[in-house]
Amino acid sequence: MEPAHLFGISIEAVTAISNCIMALGALLIFLQIRQSKLQAKTEFEDGLNSEYRRIIHAIPARALLGKTLPKKQMNQCLDELLSYIDLCNEQAFLRQQNRIRSDTWHFWADGMKSNFSRPAFRQAWQIITTKLPSDFNELRRLDESDFQDDPATWN
Repeated sequence: MEPAHLFGISIEAVTAISNCIMALGALLIFLQIRQSKLQAKTEFEDGLNSEYRRIIHAIPARALLGKTLPKKQMNQCLDELLSYIDLCNEQAFLRQQNRIRSDTWHFWADGMKSNFSRPAFRQAWQIITTKLPSDFNELRRLDESDFQDDPATWN
């Protein structure tokens, strides 16, 4: 008995070719979904970066340059410093939930370490943690590790 043919090609060959095409299609769909997820994560991280720039713009240059702030100026910018601290805590929480990429996290953690080494930021952190002793747990843990921990490993 002669094997079945379609346009001069055996049915087995047609089946093998169609299986390869289907596998290639599935691979392309997988790659497209993966790329879409990466793009969404990038846009999400970019939104947090924009929020950082908005907050940091409101903090006095004196604080950013590593100078202490007079008490009156500290009181005036404490809201902005609290917003920065809240953003840092949120970033650590999001990294803990694996919603932030590793390379982005390490860049952010370096920035946090740098800012928290500045006197005005450290002073604000002490004021805020004293007044809110049960808040900012992720950031407290990160601060205790000198910003070396990766929150993604905390789970």
